[in-house]
Amino acid sequence: MTRIEIRARLDADELFSREVVDLLRFMIHNILTLQAAGKDNPKNPDEEVLAFAVSENRAVLTLNRRHFIRLHSLQSDHAGIIVCKADQDLARMATNINEAISSLATLTGQLIRVYRSGSSSIS
Repeated sequence: MTRIEIRARLDADELFSREVVDLLRFMIHNILTLQAAGKDNPKNPDEEVLAFAVSENRAVLTLNRRHFIRLHSLQSDHAGIIVCKADQDLARMATNINEAISSLATLTGQLIRVYRSGSSSIS
């Protein structure tokens, strides 16, 4: 029997597209949405979203770039933050995220910026 290994544990915030989440799950990522966790209040402060992800040992997946880049600069002790540019091409967006994180040994403490062009940067 072949064992399928999960690539990354992610926590998608309330702004993230359900279609992209489903595509990333198909790519063997374990994704918890804030909605599924009962935390889908759009007024959740970003600090609480990050704290929840830390408590679950998951990297945050978000379109809220500015706020989470700031949070990373204030608190680098997290399981990873992946900030993405919105993209109407949802398959491309999922592929870009997958490519940005699949080659990394760990997401812990990393800020990964995913762009529409397919490039990414890690800090």
